[in-house]
Amino acid sequence: MQRVAYDEELAERLRELLESEPKLTEKKMFGGLAFLISGNMAISASGQGGVLVRVDPTESDKLVDTSNAEIAVMRGRPMDGWLRVASEHLRTKRQLAKWAGLGAAYARSLPPKK
Repeated sequence: MQRVAYDEELAERLRELLESEPKLTEKKMFGGLAFLISGNMAISASGQGGVLVRVDPTESDKLVDTSNAEIAVMRGRPMDGWLRVASEHLRTKRQLAKWAGLGAAYARSLPPKK
């Protein structure tokens, strides 16, 4: 049985939400499809399902407390500024747009990568 690395429909929904972003690129990483702005990852259709979104690390705890997001754990370590949101919390355009917007805003706030 062939396993798809990430949800392609979710990736297409993210693409539609972010297509107007200047300097947007897509890159396969972390087993998913990441959307980068000026080389900084904003959000990814995760290979583990749902999205992996990059946010301001100082906002991580507040977002976890007030939403369905969880701190992402990578290589056994919780990573401030990286949140996972499960697919069941991304069913509507409004739900997904919230996370795409947060990720894009944070990526835009970072210095462009060369």
